[in-house]
Amino acid sequence: MFDLPRPDPVKVPLAVRPLGIMGTVATARRNLLELIPAIATRQPIVSGKTGLRWHMVMDPASLRRILKERVEDYPKSTTTKLILNPAIGESMFVAEGAHWRWQRRAAAPAFAQRHVEALGPVMSAAAEASTRRLAAATGPVDLFAETIAATFEVISDVTFSGGGAAVFDRDAVHHAIEGYIAQTARISLMDVMGLPAWLPRPGRLFAGPGLRRMKALADRAIAARARTARDQGPPDLLDLLLDAQDPETGRRMSRDELRDNLLTFIVAGHETTALTLAWALYLCAHDPEVQERAAAEARAALGGRVAEAGDLGALPLTLRIVNETLRLYPPAAFLSRTAQAHDRLCGREVRPGDTVMMPIYALHRHHLLWDRPDAFDPDRFLTAPDRYAFLPFGAGPRICIGASFALQEAVIILATLLSRFRFDPVPGRLPEPRMILTLRPHGGVWLRAVPRAGGQS
Repeated sequence: MFDLPRPDPVKVPLAVRPLGIMGTVATARRNLLELIPAIATRQPIVSGKTGLRWHMVMDPASLRRILKERVEDYPKSTTTKLILNPAIGESMFVAEGAHWRWQRRAAAPAFAQRHVEALGPVMSAAAEASTRRLAAATGPVDLFAETIAATFEVISDVTFSGGGAAVFDRDAVHHAIEGYIAQTARISLMDVMGLPAWLPRPGRLFAGPGLRRMKALADRAIAARARTARDQGPPDLLDLLLDAQDPETGRRMSRDELRDNLLTFIVAGHETTALTLAWALYLCAHDPEVQERAAAEARAALGGRVAEAGDLGALPLTLRIVNETLRLYPPAAFLSRTAQAHDRLCGREVRPGDTVMMPIYALHRHHLLWDRPDAFDPDRFLTAPDRYAFLPFGAGPRICIGASFALQEAVIILATLLSRFRFDPVPGRLPEPRMILTLRPHGGVWLRAVPRAGGQS
């Protein structure tokens, strides 16, 4: 009797024929990644015109050019700014040029490795709380809902620890974020046709009250912290940003700039890690052999206790699982830029105003860059991939400032959960990868969490 090969984990059905303008809008509103032509996983560049001239780039050398060598010529796209500006203003994520550079320089020390490691106990506490919730479950659990709860606990604690937490209504902010994404993060026909940014997009006119409430909550928490000196424990992210200044100019963030950057970190800091953890647990349930290897590694390293920042060096397979998850299901699976100057990419002419898309989902599953690209194989990361073939956090000067924070948090929580539970799939409840703003498991990640013998849950 021969064992049948394990099927590949769930994936997005890529486009096999041109969609046209109306088809593009309808597809983008359902799942942005379904706009990617299937040929994009086998070609270095794909170009076309749907209202706007566009190019999808999957060539590592060209991606290096866009993200590092000529980054000023490829700013964030108009559509990206239309979606995000109302929520996070001209914060670091969407700012360009000098306005971006000074903010990045000012905020960088807050994400220094020593500060990230000092926040490890908050991540360990969230992992412990997650194990308690899972141990109390009596049936299948939506692990995406659970990882959202765990990572939002982390980001709110490392952002508003101490007295500020009482002012910061976690549930209200979380619901405001969810509502904003649901109402505004879908591409409109006006975006596809390239109509001017000053024309209002109807679908983005109704998130005002939720946004105002979210900003008001953050403003109150910032004001409360500014009035109260912190005198216990390591500084949290808000402390560090209140003290931050650009080392070149001495400029400090205004209260609006501080609030907008803080909200950026809150949104990005929990959503992306929660997604990574949920998809990682799905993949481990999909491949029991890998799951058992990772559980054995974690149990040997932890001895029944919760994982800590100092354990990361003893958890190499867990880190490879995280990286392989980021390859197969990158949270930021589709990036977009607007060309500002003439250029050539892969021999193709790029004109000012062209939309240059970087479909990270297709790059990470490209047949010229990866062996068995749709398969789950954490051991492929025993060898480092081409730097610009693996871009879960971007690259170049605008690489995600919180990458080390996210990786540390993901490994701490994943190792703790795998050491204490076996995760089994629920028949008929496969997640569906859909992207609006991030690549989410539509329908949730439903698994059974079975306590392991000798666990501490």
